[in-house]
Amino acid sequence: MDQTATRRPAATSDSPEPVSGGQTSRIASLDFIRGIAVLGILAANIVAFGQPMTAYMYPDAFLTPHGAAEDWMWVAQFVLIDGKMRGLFTLLFGAGVYLFMERAWAKGLGRRLQARRLFWLGIIGLLHFYLLWKGDILFLYAVSGFLLLAFVKRAARTQLVSGVLGYLLGCLVYGAMASGMTAGGGGAPGAPMSEMQRSMAEQMREDLADGRLETALISSGDYAGYVAHSFAEHAFDPLVLAGFFVLETVPLMLIGMALYRMGLFAAGADRRKLLSWGLTGVIVGTALTIPIALRMLQGGLGYWDTLAAFMGWSMLPRLPVVIGLAALLAWLAPRANGWLGRRLAAAGRTAFTNYLGTTVLMVLVFHGWAGGLFGELTRGQLYLVMLGAWAVMLAWPVWWLARYRYGPLEWLWRCLTYGRRLPLRR
Repeated sequence: MDQTATRRPAATSDSPEPVSGGQTSRIASLDFIRGIAVLGILAANIVAFGQPMTAYMYPDAFLTPHGAAEDWMWVAQFVLIDGKMRGLFTLLFGAGVYLFMERAWAKGLGRRLQARRLFWLGIIGLLHFYLLWKGDILFLYAVSGFLLLAFVKRAARTQLVSGVLGYLLGCLVYGAMASGMTAGGGGAPGAPMSEMQRSMAEQMREDLADGRLETALISSGDYAGYVAHSFAEHAFDPLVLAGFFVLETVPLMLIGMALYRMGLFAAGADRRKLLSWGLTGVIVGTALTIPIALRMLQGGLGYWDTLAAFMGWSMLPRLPVVIGLAALLAWLAPRANGWLGRRLAAAGRTAFTNYLGTTVLMVLVFHGWAGGLFGELTRGQLYLVMLGAWAVMLAWPVWWLARYRYGPLEWLWRCLTYGRRLPLRR
């Protein structure tokens, strides 16, 4: 059953996406890596599911004790997870955009079909944001994907150079913002506050107050109140976040698109180079991230300091880690044919459903009208919930894909993209 569940069906007359032999090996590699990335994203997001959103970076926003052990957990997550899994997922999204375009061009179609696909992704992302959870990345991906369409017919080298230069520009911009955060958020005790410091102190109070209000709504089980609050107080947040993260997201998508075209995920890729480049990227990037985390820990994990570290200081060393992870996992993918490897590939083939389905599962665990555990669990306990969710994410796709061609939401997205009902059952 496992082999059937992870084998991609050959193209048929009712299949909207022809698959070549070369694409088959790349798809298998992408599915495996995407499965790991979608599990890793939950590892990053679990704190924001079970605690106020501000607790994602700022430990003092936890509603449960956050002692020395939890502070070191923050360090471990910052070094190993934060930004890396999202970066890897973004890289894969760029590769997937080009893979989709290859199939569209094979059928005589063009960028309009991809634009329709991105439009529906954006709509689903907005529903996710307003109705379920404010950590959505789908709307950001949709907006960034539209910008990416201007580059799909450029040479792979042009895409790679543009992506790297764009990412470095983002490092400069976010680094300058991080410098402003640490300068404006500091100040000697008892010294007069500058206008910037007063403004940032007020912004911090507003952010924490908003978190307390959402906590009350979620804990009380007032779902209607939670949705109303999302529309009233966060109506433009998806656009703001899309504009803010564009200098990180679009460049990573360009790099992913270029690496896909250059054969990173192909069966014939030089395995020794994949291993060497992958280890180098991960080791160098991680080594440069550790001092940032330790500096934050020594400084007391302050609000603006942790935000600056996540948004600014860690961005540059994050890039070699993300690319290194992609290379290492591409090296590992052809050998991942065991029990776990097949389930990770199945999770990757249903990554869209797993991503949104995880939100639904976490709502059922934490919201007051369901499990009611919001704000009740420590960081360590939240990681235990994450492990349980991982088990679910790995279990259901194998059973489902043995019977159906696509994951439930993957199928819905395809139907919306092509404007017709496509076959689902095998």
